[in-house]
Amino acid sequence: MYPTLCHSSPHLPHAMADPPTLKPLVAVGQVTSTPDKELNFAICAGLVREATHRGACLVFLPEGFDYIGSNTAQTLSLAEGLDGDLMGRYAELAKEYGVWLSLGGFHERGQDWPTTQRIYNCHVLLDPAGNIVAAYRKTHLCDVELEGRVTMKESSFTNPGTEIVAPISTPAGKLGLSICYDLRFPEISLALRRAGAEILTYPSAFTVPTGSAHWEQVLLRARAIESQCYVVAAAQTGKNHEHRTSYGHALVVDPWGAVVAQCHEGTGLCYAEIDLNYLHRIRQEIPVHSHRRPDLYGTVAATGLAPVP
Repeated sequence: MYPTLCHSSPHLPHAMADPPTLKPLVAVGQVTSTPDKELNFAICAGLVREATHRGACLVFLPEGFDYIGSNTAQTLSLAEGLDGDLMGRYAELAKEYGVWLSLGGFHERGQDWPTTQRIYNCHVLLDPAGNIVAAYRKTHLCDVELEGRVTMKESSFTNPGTEIVAPISTPAGKLGLSICYDLRFPEISLALRRAGAEILTYPSAFTVPTGSAHWEQVLLRARAIESQCYVVAAAQTGKNHEHRTSYGHALVVDPWGAVVAQCHEGTGLCYAEIDLNYLHRIRQEIPVHSHRRPDLYGTVAATGLAPVP
């Protein structure tokens, strides 16, 4: 069993050498959500419990961790507000285990639900006290049609988010929040990097055709290399219902572009240590951030987010 890795070891007296500093451990979840919210919660709670027993200080769950509906009507009917019962249970879970929870892709009934009858795809970050410290609403909605293979039109029942959320300080580093299809837009990752992100998150529910072509070998590694951030991608896997199968392969990529942790088939967790000294060394050795030419092609920045050197 790993020791708790959320804090550095206490310093020894000056006459003795300082012990090595423990690196924070994160746990990345892979699940097969169904329309059964109770079953999904039981599985996710079990993963959180397992992760904290291993010493993880931050647990990532994928898009649709709450449920994946079999049709639009069911998806809308099962949605809740952030002040609803399900998010309250996850807040209690965070408090019980004293852990940060990244809950990617919660089906949120926002304040405009009575008038729009549409939901938000919301990435919620809970601290160990169970407080919602950030809520990012997916800005890029997945409307795709691969002839004979995949048809999705998320915009038919989901409102797009209107802002990028500033990176949040956690025991593992400064976390930038995104969701699934956002992965295809490097602008958001570069904007979060400019605002100080050290870890980019892409909780996802990729389909098999798009995942096998683009997930690990292209998109996730590209986002890590170009931003020089860790990339954490929790994932849905397997048969969610009779009309949908998800790709899986939840993983962590380091700032050099190496896959340092990955889930196998089925429900489970992978673990990675976050080494911020390594991250900053890479940024110093290949300082692409300072080599950009805004005079030639402008600056990628998010409205309202201050740049961080």
